[in-house]
Amino acid sequence: MEKTISDIKLEFENADMNHMKILLHDYQNDQRLGVKKLLYKYNKKLEAYRSEKKRTEKMFFYEKQYKTYRVICGIDEVGRGPLAGPVTACAVILDPKKEILYLNDSKKLSEKKREELYKEIMEKAISVAVAETDWNRIDEINILQADYEAMRKAIKKLSPQPELLLNDAVTIPEISIKQVPIIHGDALSASIAAASIVAKVTRDRQMVEYDKKFPEYGFAANKGYGTKEHIAALKKYGPSPIHRKSFLKNL
Repeated sequence: MEKTISDIKLEFENADMNHMKILLHDYQNDQRLGVKKLLYKYNKKLEAYRSEKKRTEKMFFYEKQYKTYRVICGIDEVGRGPLAGPVTACAVILDPKKEILYLNDSKKLSEKKREELYKEIMEKAISVAVAETDWNRIDEINILQADYEAMRKAIKKLSPQPELLLNDAVTIPEISIKQVPIIHGDALSASIAAASIVAKVTRDRQMVEYDKKFPEYGFAANKGYGTKEHIAALKKYGPSPIHRKSFLKNL
């Protein structure tokens, strides 16, 4: 008995990419218009998958270039610019045997995609460590040193410890591990991109929680950055306990 178009559609919807290839081959001679539309749709989906797979493979250029190092870590941070909240760093050791597509600079991804990738990275990475430096420490030692401090803390939390660090454009002081600073590294290295995504999601979630304590500043929306609404709230209410006082001098 010939399968209905609804049955075939369900097959495609439930298929992984390998099974999808088989289905596209199996139904290539089916002349029904509905089936032809399904084949067109899922051929496009397969092409997009292959294109993304190639793009992701290119993002392992640095990891492959330094493959003599057995444990390679990507590190990145978020939160250097906001007026409030911590600076958050993440260090990630990816498993080259486990594919993660769509890795990219976290700023180029939607919130939904970041959340999806966060879950996948946490499940598939060999090791992930997150650390932060809070607003008081930022005021005490300045944002750059606070940034370095958060990254050093994240690296120390990793297990196993890395033999090589791929950094997003910086060289971290007081670290004996070999470092490779890469300009725009969060868009060029899979490991750094993964770190940027985890750091971004972690800090954004934290700022949403701070919004519940200090709702007048709109932290859930602005994540501590100096938006027009945020600055207006500062002028009206003054700084909250999590504001960086050293960042407010010129306001």
